[in-house]
Amino acid sequence: MSNLFKKDRNNHKTHALGYAIGQKGMACCDHEMPSYSLLKEEISLPAAVIKRSHLENNMQWMQKFANHHGVKLCPHGKTTMTPEFFRQQQECGAWGVTVATAPQVEVAAHSGITNIMMANQLVGKANMTMIHRVQRDTDARVMVCVDSKQNIQQLQHYFEHANSSIDVLIEYGVAGGRCGCRTVDDVVALAQFITDTPNVNLVGIEVYEGVIHGGDEETRVRQFLANTLELAGQLVADNLLPEKPIVTGAGSAWYDVVAEEFAHLDAFDAILRPGCYVIHDTGIYLDAQHKVMQRAEKNQGFACELGGDLSSALEVWAYVISRPEATKAIIGLGKRDVAFDAGLPIPERIYRDGKQIKTTGLVATDVMDQHTFLSVPEDCDLQVGDMIAFSTSHPCLTFDKWRYIAISDDQHNVEHWVETAF
Repeated sequence: MSNLFKKDRNNHKTHALGYAIGQKGMACCDHEMPSYSLLKEEISLPAAVIKRSHLENNMQWMQKFANHHGVKLCPHGKTTMTPEFFRQQQECGAWGVTVATAPQVEVAAHSGITNIMMANQLVGKANMTMIHRVQRDTDARVMVCVDSKQNIQQLQHYFEHANSSIDVLIEYGVAGGRCGCRTVDDVVALAQFITDTPNVNLVGIEVYEGVIHGGDEETRVRQFLANTLELAGQLVADNLLPEKPIVTGAGSAWYDVVAEEFAHLDAFDAILRPGCYVIHDTGIYLDAQHKVMQRAEKNQGFACELGGDLSSALEVWAYVISRPEATKAIIGLGKRDVAFDAGLPIPERIYRDGKQIKTTGLVATDVMDQHTFLSVPEDCDLQVGDMIAFSTSHPCLTFDKWRYIAISDDQHNVEHWVETAF
């Protein structure tokens, strides 16, 4: 038998949801196991499932895209927080992994990642201690963001007493955005301040263009990136940045524009940080990718020449557990199982007795903790016990609900499990 585990969001303990049935023996503790069939109901549902072929396609597609533009890929690991995927991305050619918190840095470092970019401010003694421990105990190089003198003073105080140092990137932001210095003068002043802090090493400039909204967004993003490169060049000329410093940007919406603006730069070490591409979805990131492809068609971008595209790799499978009304079905799937912040789960396929059945007009209308409400046509033959594979929007918030996620082949056989590390 194999256990499927799920994280309890209240007490963070691990609970067994059930057992895969059959005569194939117990799975090993490292999650290696014979394949189990979703279609034959050998897996307890609900279950989060990654289709391996789609995952590999997405990794290879984005790596080829980055290689073409002569930029390094440092995908944002917060999307999956799955060490096995970090290693696969690195093996595929990724320069490193981006994270958001000190504990995530530790996970990446102990996964064997050698370049780790924390695209966030490092604040607090316990968090600094984690980063120092990573530097001491692993081969990983860690870089963090700064945007204030106070933070730099705090880093200097900690790392001086630890007899160590920390590499930092100045975050250059936009008005109304998230973190980051708001003006060029602020960035220059901060860079000058860092020169007097011997345990803090300025290695580059970091931006997040995804907070730019309104007006002609593409033009505004391109101008912001051009300003960033000009600013970085000024800092190099003023001996405030080292030769060939890091310039880094790119969430999952504008990675194509960032790649084009940062392409084949001799003076800078250009790094992209998209994250959700590796899983993709059928919601907000599908919409974002459509815009990428539209820009490619308009501007003769490489995304069209590359061939293929990103494909949604994640599904959550669940049973129909009740048909209480002619136009309503209740699914054993809820807020504890799937993201619901950027659109409700979408019914993609229905299976009964191991075979796919044709049913149309199913729409999720609401979710509760453990239940999803489906609106169904009155004459729909959907029955209790039918299995539905749902696609999702915003994969980050589905991943962080699961401790173990199934990896399946194209015939819906679960080959093994991967462990998340939220």
